Amino acid sequence: MSVDQAAIKAAQEKLDAHLREIVQWHFSPETGCPFWLDWAKKNFDPRKEIKSFADVLKFPHFPDESLRDLQPEVWVPAKFKGRPFNVFETGGTTGMPKQRIGWDDYKVDYEEFSGKVSDEHFPRGGAWLMVGPTGPRRLRLAIEHLANFRGSSCYFVDLDPRWVKKVIGEKKADQAKAYLEHVVDQAVTILKHRKVSGLFTTPKLLEALAEKINLWEAGIRGVFCGGTTMAPQYVRFIVEEVLEGRIGFYPTYGNTLMGLAASVPLRPEDNFTITYYAPQPRAVLRVVEPNKTDQLVKYDAWGRVELTTLTKEFFMPRFLERDEAIRREPRAPYAWDGVAEVRPFGAMEKQIVEGVY
Repeated sequence: MSVDQAAIKAAQEKLDAHLREIVQWHFSPETGCPFWLDWAKKNFDPRKEIKSFADVLKFPHFPDESLRDLQPEVWVPAKFKGRPFNVFETGGTTGMPKQRIGWDDYKVDYEEFSGKVSDEHFPRGGAWLMVGPTGPRRLRLAIEHLANFRGSSCYFVDLDPRWVKKVIGEKKADQAKAYLEHVVDQAVTILKHRKVSGLFTTPKLLEALAEKINLWEAGIRGVFCGGTTMAPQYVRFIVEEVLEGRIGFYPTYGNTLMGLAASVPLRPEDNFTITYYAPQPRAVLRVVEPNKTDQLVKYDAWGRVELTTLTKEFFMPRFLERDEAIRREPRAPYAWDGVAEVRPFGAMEKQIVEGVY
């Protein structure tokens, strides 16, 4: 369904207004955080120069190492000072992790997402099961909040993606396989003994789970799936073989720094290509030329994913994700660009270890 130009223009105006508000907040001494106030002294005052989203190109790419190297307090907006924060970590790599602090963003992000899932697939009041990374990750609190927001409770099976990546990287495939079975067995036990109707997991774990138990007969009516690469042929396999065409499938593209980009429902003409749309105006995804990142690629072309996050808790302009995707045109109900077939950046040139994702 195409989106008319009036809707696209209205969405752009809403984004520009939101951007001005967020820039005012993060670069004003009364409300801003030490990192951005210090940055403005050394560079320029964005309150004067950033009037529309096109002006975001005046910022350099966000130095994501600062989330690893600096103490979390530098990101605390003055208005939040003295209020304890959550510390969320990104990704599955070992060593000092990147950390994003937060208060209520994860609740807002997932409450918005709740309106995009069907009550038929995720019945209000029905229990959920999350099989995925908990620990220091935002996902743990976010999934439980989403379940609670829909009147549901949530069971958990923990997963340590760092351990999986480590053993795969060391070519200890037998250990990785044993750990996968250990996680799946725990999930099967919950599904056999508790009434669960909604499931959150990664594509590979979903596949492994379906080999051990019939998900429909176990009571599952909707699967909310996160992770990275889901090529069209793999999506077809999940929808038709794993979920037997009768369990709702909700792929998402999200991370600690962005929040959650929802997918549009699959149509026959999509040929199982998944397209995600960022939660504008709180986050914006652009698909850019890898070697000339101020330029967008053409529609239906591959490029690198660039993320800008715009909330009062966290401002992050022009972060180059370690992902590539196809740029897609707006599609109702979204009046802005989408990203399709997301995969690790450079996936065609090198071997990528994705572990259990």
